[in-house]
Amino acid sequence: MVRIKTSALLIPMLCGLIAGPALAGDIVGKVKYAGNAPAPAKISITKDQAVCGKEPHVEESLLVAADKGVKNVVIDVADPKDGKPMPPAAKNPAVDQTGCKFLPRVQIVPAGQMLDINNNDGILHNIHTFPKNNVPLNAAQPKFKKTVQAKFDKPDVVQIKCDVHSWMTGWIVVAGHPYYALSDAAGSFTISGVPAGTYTLEYWHEKLGKQTKPVTVPATGSVTADFEYAAK
Repeated sequence: MVRIKTSALLIPMLCGLIAGPALAGDIVGKVKYAGNAPAPAKISITKDQAVCGKEPHVEESLLVAADKGVKNVVIDVADPKDGKPMPPAAKNPAVDQTGCKFLPRVQIVPAGQMLDINNNDGILHNIHTFPKNNVPLNAAQPKFKKTVQAKFDKPDVVQIKCDVHSWMTGWIVVAGHPYYALSDAAGSFTISGVPAGTYTLEYWHEKLGKQTKPVTVPATGSVTADFEYAAK
């Protein structure tokens, strides 16, 4: 009886060793804009000139590089199959208010983790979030209140604005799984460690909207998933 029990324990262990690690690949690509993007318009600073007007402000809702690469596109696997949650960051993600701008303008944060919203300007701001799936926040942030915290428990795309300075806007993308990426200034992105299989890939941009395309991730290596937004 002891020998049988020992064998029963060893069989699943041996099977696990034979199977090896889970097979996964990377999704890499570049998001581009078709046609010529308009030059970013200048923003008029109408309040707190001494702080907000130190540097020129321009409209940043569409930033396109010389080779047509689009910045701040959120790319994610719409239908992950492994149920893996987005791991929390080592420290709270943060949005800084510096020069009356939200920095970064777009960022991806794990669902359920606290977000620090920092006031580096030493003037009154008012944080106002516009979620679809979470509880909104509307809070004054005077100069002595350096940090306001917010938490979004459900996956969402949340706009954040300042009710004192109307031109200030940003976006918090709340991720429920780890298969997300944000395109850089050249429009490039990488989503690493995606289990092999066929998925729907989503591309979201604050001005250009959401588009999807199928992608098949290999067991090793990478698949290229370039995308082009039509000109608007």
